[in-house]
Amino acid sequence: MNQTYENIEYLVIDGASKDNTADIARSYVEKFNSRPGRNITVISEKDKGMYDALNKGARLAHGEIVGQINADDFYELDAVQTMAELYERENYDLAWGNLKMVTPKGIKIKYSGKIPKHSLFWSTLHWCHPASFSKRSTLLEYPYPLINSHDDFDYATHVYLDGKKLITVNKIIATFNYGGMSTQKSIKEAKQRLDEIYGIYKRYGMSRLHYIHRLLFETVKYFMT
Repeated sequence: MNQTYENIEYLVIDGASKDNTADIARSYVEKFNSRPGRNITVISEKDKGMYDALNKGARLAHGEIVGQINADDFYELDAVQTMAELYERENYDLAWGNLKMVTPKGIKIKYSGKIPKHSLFWSTLHWCHPASFSKRSTLLEYPYPLINSHDDFDYATHVYLDGKKLITVNKIIATFNYGGMSTQKSIKEAKQRLDEIYGIYKRYGMSRLHYIHRLLFETVKYFMT
């Protein structure tokens, strides 16, 4: 609510949860809607999971660009302004910045890096979904496929390979609380991530060398976290 950018539409998409999420969100409706340039809509109904909810939000949005952030994560106060001004200058399809990660071992920064020119170097290393904003029309053209917990990387990969405009900004955009679907530490979970992410590379006909990279990445991640 305290974003520095003035013209923001908030959409809270809840999957008919039983933890009072929707009621808490609705308690802010009057406060949000009383501020110029602010409005909030709360929807609570059954869905097919997080990415189905994100697809729904993209369809309902009215703005030119859309930021998508999940429960327990939050934006920097100037995040929307940063990404809106970047869009005005660059007219990007997909852009993201740095991500502050709150882990059991302290604060870490995941840097956005640069968009690789060759697909051989395309990876999740610098992809920061909570810190990303997309052109709404791009989200509608490339909806999340609802395959697994890495649908966001599938989306980014599809957009990248189709030659859409991707850019990054070296600035913290969001804070991510470590411990979600993609951060579990076990050999079983690591193998599942390996299979799911390599499955994305394979689905788009990318090099088999990505399997080796992914295997090394998961091995290091397992022993370092």
